[in-house]
Amino acid sequence: MVKAGLKWMFLISGTLIGAGYASGRELWQFFGQESALAIFIFTILFIISTYVIMKISFDQKTMHYLPVLKYLLGDKIAMFYDFLILLNLFSTTVVMLAGAGTSLEIMHVPYWLGVALICICLILLFVRGNKGMVLMNAIVIPLLILLLTYVLIKFIDTTDRVLSFDWLEQSNWPSAFTFTALNILPVVAVLSAVGRDVKTKGEIWIASIGSGLIFGGMSFLYNQSLVKMINEIRLYEIPLFIFVKSYPYTMTIIMSFLLLTAIYTTSAAGVFGLITRFENYFRAPLWKLALVFILLMLPLTTFGFSTLVAVLYPIYGVLNLYLLAAILIYPIIHRLDNNHKIYKE
Repeated sequence: MVKAGLKWMFLISGTLIGAGYASGRELWQFFGQESALAIFIFTILFIISTYVIMKISFDQKTMHYLPVLKYLLGDKIAMFYDFLILLNLFSTTVVMLAGAGTSLEIMHVPYWLGVALICICLILLFVRGNKGMVLMNAIVIPLLILLLTYVLIKFIDTTDRVLSFDWLEQSNWPSAFTFTALNILPVVAVLSAVGRDVKTKGEIWIASIGSGLIFGGMSFLYNQSLVKMINEIRLYEIPLFIFVKSYPYTMTIIMSFLLLTAIYTTSAAGVFGLITRFENYFRAPLWKLALVFILLMLPLTTFGFSTLVAVLYPIYGVLNLYLLAAILIYPIIHRLDNNHKIYKE
């Protein structure tokens, strides 16, 4: 049970810690100054939401996200969010591919070559079907989390009062809801695809609490570090590189590797959500479906990484608020329905 729970925890983490997050650009878009309370609220909301999604997927033994959406929202609204998830997965993966090109430019690799390399690796991942996706997250995500945490702690050690904040000055707390809403859509897509593989409720508890604490804790450390560098963020396409500018060049290479790892895991999750949604309609290996989607994405990577994050992510955060509300009230409604049945009997 513990091993399986950790496997799902790393799958969730791999879905979320992508180029937008690891670069710092996504966090700064939603949080920034006076956001400690917002991050705390986000952590609680994320744990609850992840548990509800996994529980429904487990009960319904789902293979993709549409049954979960119908269960939460009803048939008509579910169809709208079906389209929104497809758009979200597609555009988020485009952001990841653009991020690959941008991060490799730091090491003087041409933008298009960086994009091409990540695309090839994505197609190869799905040669083994679903197993490749789960195995990749189990190996790569712990390394990614350790690397990013190491960089943040090293920065905190050399900077005064990074972790200090005032509970009375927390005006940005509403961002907790839009940030949770932004991140819950890919979680629905990915976790719904493995509902049939979850065996026990214990796995759900481990995955939801573990991923929430990891994501919330890292978000707090990262955001507080970015606040200390507020005057320099606008000068960097990727804020993460602010922390390593005074270090040897080897640290820049390590950071580029970290970003590429984050890009790979999140773009893999995006492609995974897309191909499992259409797997029943097209009798083709998963890698061929992945190839088709990636070819459709390539022309859109020309818009650039920071532009895509700045435009798309806030829009998705707002549009997903209704889905987040449905997820959060689901346990209440479900309990009321059960009590009503008991009363009638």
